[in-house]
Amino acid sequence: MTGDKTLLRVRNLTVTHDSGGGPRTLVREVGFEVAPGEAVCLVGESGSGKSMTAKALISLLPPSVRASGSAVFSGTESSGTESSGTESSGTELIGADETTLRGLRGRALALLMQDPFTMLNPVLTIGTHLAESLAVRGNRRTLRAEIQRRLDEVGITDPAVAAKYPFQLSGGMLQRVALAAALAKDPALLIADEPTTALDVTTQSEILALLKEIQRTRRMGLVFITHDLRVAMSVSERVLVMYAGSLVERSPATEITAAPAHPYTAGLLRSVPSAHVRTRELAGIPGSVPHADDVAGRCPFAGRCAWAEPACTADAPTLAERMPGRFTACIAFPRIAEELAATVAESEVDDPAPRPDSAAVLRVSGLRKTFYSGRSRRHGVEVLHGVDLTLPAGSSLGVLGESGSGKTTLARCLLGLSEPTEGSIELDGIDVTSYRRLSRRDRITARRAVQCVFQDPYSSLNPSLSIGSTLAEAVRQRAEVPADVPAEVRELLRTVGLPGEFAARKPAALSGGQRQRVAIARALAVRPKLIVCDEPVAALDVSVQAQILGLLRKLTTETGTSLLFITHDLAVARQITDDVLVLYRGDVVEHGPTARVLDAPVHSYTRKLISSLPESFPGPKNPAGVRNPAQSSPGQRAVGCEDDQRSRAVKEAHG
Repeated sequence: MTGDKTLLRVRNLTVTHDSGGGPRTLVREVGFEVAPGEAVCLVGESGSGKSMTAKALISLLPPSVRASGSAVFSGTESSGTESSGTESSGTELIGADETTLRGLRGRALALLMQDPFTMLNPVLTIGTHLAESLAVRGNRRTLRAEIQRRLDEVGITDPAVAAKYPFQLSGGMLQRVALAAALAKDPALLIADEPTTALDVTTQSEILALLKEIQRTRRMGLVFITHDLRVAMSVSERVLVMYAGSLVERSPATEITAAPAHPYTAGLLRSVPSAHVRTRELAGIPGSVPHADDVAGRCPFAGRCAWAEPACTADAPTLAERMPGRFTACIAFPRIAEELAATVAESEVDDPAPRPDSAAVLRVSGLRKTFYSGRSRRHGVEVLHGVDLTLPAGSSLGVLGESGSGKTTLARCLLGLSEPTEGSIELDGIDVTSYRRLSRRDRITARRAVQCVFQDPYSSLNPSLSIGSTLAEAVRQRAEVPADVPAEVRELLRTVGLPGEFAARKPAALSGGQRQRVAIARALAVRPKLIVCDEPVAALDVSVQAQILGLLRKLTTETGTSLLFITHDLAVARQITDDVLVLYRGDVVEHGPTARVLDAPVHSYTRKLISSLPESFPGPKNPAGVRNPAQSSPGQRAVGCEDDQRSRAVKEAHG
């Protein structure tokens, strides 16, 4: 910790859920401290208890969920329930009455959530939101000046923003407003729950830098919750790793990356895709996070651990300091310390052979799309400006760019959900520029030729249908329906790494990663030539993400299905795509082999995207003896830039 005072001291925090069949443990005896000006990060997969821990601290648990233990907050001079038996006095948050909590929320403790839409009232202007949070007395001019000062602090300098409504702002701008509202009463401690998960890489980088700067200047404590270890390392001084409701490691951020002290931490680090090289194997952690009660009295990670021994299941290990400043709940550490570090640092680099030439499954030429307001065709906004691309059979193309670059509009045009204003789209030999003008036969053929996998696996499956029914329905859309549809459903499940008995389950009984596997199986069911993937791993834990990326890469190789992969994550693009196309405000500014574009970006916008990546940590970058893909990958490269210096760089990249 930094400083000589503890801002928040948590001891034996336990959270239980009364499900009707008896209490179920969600968080078990968690303890940590936060000092003024310190950033502490909680990391772990979904189901590890991160968000429940945060909600318990600010007393926002659902009615059927209860918290016990102690969380003493010393960031206010207001009187509250004094803690007993602790080293310093303060307000006890666990079990505090609503009057005490109401006096703390916002003023001393603030919460910043993942989705700013849930924090902002859609019928109130931005200025009204901040005015309600500010404790400013005076005339309207004074209030307006204070509102603008708060917006300036989060990087919003346009005075017109205060008069706008939430729906008129971008996601990144809304998150800045949400941050300004959370900080309006100058809290001593901010709890940020996945505040950058849904943002593109440049906006994420800006929000993280902004958050760190505000925290530094205010000397504010920060509890940051994320499943992205790259983000965790870039924003925090200490990292707390949670698994199945328990803390399994507590270490300085600078040390945990190079030398993890728990096998689970090492597994998370291995799962993070590298933005520097394409690795031969995307190593996720097999299995899923168990319920806390199912692993009580034993090491919760033993069932997924390669180093597990009988002693690991004989008793529950305690979080203990096994090296100076390094706390771990692994009884085998430090005996396996060197092996843990080696598994993170060593990863075999993939240097794939050039692909043989193949026919194009998709050709897009001069694609333009303009959106008009109302019936008038005089005034419109052009979001795609003459996009050209060719996608060979059996290959994968990544479409990169920030929010608003035109990625999703391009996908909607390819899927026939939006009709281009100009240009042409040819899919497997059929002109599909306008689906409504196709004959019934060609429309059916085109729909079979292209399928899609969306970002949210929860909303992409019918909750009332079993997995088997969903897949069977898709199988029956083939040109030739197999005689044994149930057998085909089982084969599809096997292809995406799920057991056949999952056919009887409904989506609610599956995890997020399992649902996304089902979504991929449904896309494969009609045997398409092309699958459009729109941010399919953005909402998944890093371990599940690695499994899904590995699956998609394998399917592309084995089935010959082409992928058009939309993502804002350059590390993901590095692992899954052969080529990338960079969109900026509707223009293609760079297009070429993935390795070349990411290793030697020519356009300034591409360089900006790469520079926005969170700080990398030890792992495969470009080890000695490995050829630089930027110097060895074949293929053409296009750059939407007329600068002579950049043109020379393009020629140099060609060799």
